[in-house]
Amino acid sequence: MPEWGCIADDVTGATDLATNLVSRGYRTVVLLQPFDEIGRVRAGDVHDGDRLPRDLDEVDAVVVALKSRTAPVDTAVAQSRAALEYLLDVGARRIYVKYCSTFDSTPRGNIGPVIDAVLESTGETVTIVVPSFPDAGRTTYRGHLFVGDDPLDESSMRHHPLTPMLDSSVPRLLQPQTRGDVHLVTLPVVRAGEEALAGELRRIESASRGRRVSVVIDAIDRDDLTTIMAGAAALRVVTGGSGLALGLPERTMMDARHIRPVDGRRANEGRRAVLCGSASLRTREQVAHARERLPWQKLDLDALRHDFDAVIAGLADWAEACWQADPAAIPLVYSVDSLDDVARGGADGADLVERAFGSLARALTARGATRLIVAGGESSGSVMAELGITRLTIGAEIAPGVAWSEAVSDRGDVYDVALKSGNFGAVDMFTTAWPGVERGRSE
Repeated sequence: MPEWGCIADDVTGATDLATNLVSRGYRTVVLLQPFDEIGRVRAGDVHDGDRLPRDLDEVDAVVVALKSRTAPVDTAVAQSRAALEYLLDVGARRIYVKYCSTFDSTPRGNIGPVIDAVLESTGETVTIVVPSFPDAGRTTYRGHLFVGDDPLDESSMRHHPLTPMLDSSVPRLLQPQTRGDVHLVTLPVVRAGEEALAGELRRIESASRGRRVSVVIDAIDRDDLTTIMAGAAALRVVTGGSGLALGLPERTMMDARHIRPVDGRRANEGRRAVLCGSASLRTREQVAHARERLPWQKLDLDALRHDFDAVIAGLADWAEACWQADPAAIPLVYSVDSLDDVARGGADGADLVERAFGSLARALTARGATRLIVAGGESSGSVMAELGITRLTIGAEIAPGVAWSEAVSDRGDVYDVALKSGNFGAVDMFTTAWPGVERGRSE
């Protein structure tokens, strides 16, 4: 019976969280996008009806990957409620609501409405809000979220094409989204230790008189996360970025048979490719680095609008030519060089990119690609859906929050995939994430 049931707002967020849970010794399974827009179990795949896995006695944590980060609020809430119902039904004792460590959201949500829905459905009144992921450079001090040395609203996230973050104060960002109260617990209380923090949470709960309360908590290093998770041990529901899981006590797996060492080095030495749909600054830096070292093509949105199938077929033919010339080649296909590309993409640009990468992944795997790095949450979700992937097993870590995973399709096809959140990973990740490649050089 799982101790943790986790609700993640996109596919890469789910793998980020699962990677951190596995690093702490929790036997973890990831279920990919099992619910539709109104929270019904998707039909036509292995998640149909009662085929959602129910026998989870040998699993410590279940992570349900949704597609809710930028979905309409009603959709995000419906999917989250459906995920919660399933997690409680399989016996999860505690619930973890995972969102991006940069608190990606709009003034209406979706973080606040999902937290409200989970608290309401579980009957809980108090939860914590901890976006910090110090290992990835996300920290919170006096309630202000930092990306590296920059306040959130002065970082590249200020110009995010879907969720521009114009304030660094987590309490100010959250309050308009929630029907409950928002409190702040600052670093001195955390540094006073877990008992002091637990006492402060009890005081806040007592003063709330039954109103729902989300408690934002400062954290600037991993020790702070450890204190927070210990101090919040009495809470049934916690919320945070994937880094919060690193505050869990480390445990020894009693049975890790399902955690196969996945490292992108499959025995059949299948073909490799990188598909990159993220517009984040770090991913653009990774693309620029890779373009100097890998064969590459950039998506042409106008051409896709004119003849989508022909463009996808052409890219697949180009990749085939790369592999024929060099079986070790790693073709790179990406969508964004700069934010100007996003502005020129038009109203349907994001959906077109997402659909293109899903179709391209299907075409490349038909030509023998078995090892993929996919950048961007929406692109990763589309690729996994097109390949019929419904479940992931997390393997070797590449970078904080990024790992190789074994992906098995509903047809029994097996792939090694690394699903990368846009802001994560070293600049040279696309060339050095592959086993046997030394950092600082490409193949």
